[in-house]
Amino acid sequence: MNSIEKLCPNCGLCCDSTLFADVELRAGDDAKRLRQMGISFHQKTKTKLAFYQPCPCFDGNLCRVYASRPKRCALFECGLLKRVQAGTMTANAALKKIAGAKNRANQVRELLRLLGQPDEAAPLTRRYAEAMAAPVDLSDDQNAERHGQLMLTVNELMTRLERDFLR
Repeated sequence: MNSIEKLCPNCGLCCDSTLFADVELRAGDDAKRLRQMGISFHQKTKTKLAFYQPCPCFDGNLCRVYASRPKRCALFECGLLKRVQAGTMTANAALKKIAGAKNRANQVRELLRLLGQPDEAAPLTRRYAEAMAAPVDLSDDQNAERHGQLMLTVNELMTRLERDFLR
């Protein structure tokens, strides 16, 4: 079993909006074909189409369109995968790091739900920004505490993602 088969089905952070808010199409990507597979696009810049994460083709474990996925998706290799492939980290150590990051991401999602951001189809970063932009009722101790927890948990998640996945 290769590294991709060991790690990717146990992760999905690059598809579920934890690592990325959207994915830009590249030259050669067939937007029409991708639309037929269920992907909707937005105009990111004058010349770039993108689709928001979480990816509608991600089933929670695997990509339903893996063989035909966009080039950015096909070219992306997280830092953990690179280290396992290079032999500088074991697959088991990488799986532990994945589990820790997924746990933190799930904590963020739960706090977002508790703070009135239940839209799981929206990118995690957008939900976080909206939650943090909302006024905090300081007379509501539970609400204020959740905002603080959210900031700390997102900080810890982002530190893990930068260190383990994006390098």
